[in-house]
Amino acid sequence: MEKLPEPSSDKFRAYHLKLLDQLEHATKGERHRARYELDLMQNSHFVQVGGLLHHYHDSGPENPVGTVLLIHGWDCWWMWWHRIIPELNAAGYRTVAYDMKGHGWSENDPRNRYHISDFARDLDELVRTLGLVDVHVAAFSFGPFVALDYVNKYPNSVKSMVFFNFGYLPNDEFISKAAPATINFVFNNLMRKLTWWLPAYMFGRLALSRNAIMMHDIKVGFESLGFCASEAIEQTTQQITAMETTEMLPEMVKAVKAPVLYVAGDGDVIMKPENAKKLQEMTELGSYLCVPDCGHLITLELPETAAEIVLRHVVTHS
Repeated sequence: MEKLPEPSSDKFRAYHLKLLDQLEHATKGERHRARYELDLMQNSHFVQVGGLLHHYHDSGPENPVGTVLLIHGWDCWWMWWHRIIPELNAAGYRTVAYDMKGHGWSENDPRNRYHISDFARDLDELVRTLGLVDVHVAAFSFGPFVALDYVNKYPNSVKSMVFFNFGYLPNDEFISKAAPATINFVFNNLMRKLTWWLPAYMFGRLALSRNAIMMHDIKVGFESLGFCASEAIEQTTQQITAMETTEMLPEMVKAVKAPVLYVAGDGDVIMKPENAKKLQEMTELGSYLCVPDCGHLITLELPETAAEIVLRHVVTHS
């Protein structure tokens, strides 16, 4: 049996046991996926951040040419980067992909503190605890909110950032009040109660993706729903749809001094390309790239393309 990191979270240990059971009793395809994920777990570690155990996956060559910090999105976990990580490692880069509290294998916050500023403070402590310097950041969806709050509030040595599927959404008082209730109903009251992956996949394929997604990655997305604390979904939804956040975002990107690449999918109906373009135009060192035939889930839809984009931006600004 593989040696588990000590300490580790209950969620991590339960998932490990589930994978071991699949090795014994599942189909050939499921056994293959379980073996792959068990191997990934050998690079999993835990650290106390903000009084809670935070999971991070740390991999790469012995003498890396640089470090890329990977920040997941809303209702996601570190595994959304699992196909990008090997590409970055093969190019000589160390990757650190962590789970925000209340997500993935990190512990839930018993005090339900899931504000953007809480996540940014946790990120600062994580970076300092791990001794990360001169890092490049890649963040997806909700992740850029955390990255922006972090780089603007805390001393850091961030060299560059890539933001996938992130932009400046139109907002008004009606949207800011109606959107949280709608999103919470769909994800907390419907999606999270599903026991079969197919309805979740159909929703994602019809509403979020423009490409077929591998079975393994369908289940990666499905697992996100079970790992994420319902309070985290509620609070982050309220924040990203609040008028205060909409009004604050332009100032957040204007304050950034590191080069930022905004990557949009031309078929993204959630965060349309024009939304990303608006933020790029507000950013002093901002650039913009639109990926053809891509929806909102680029790290699962087009992982090779996503990895290539990150590498190109990192190399340019190393």
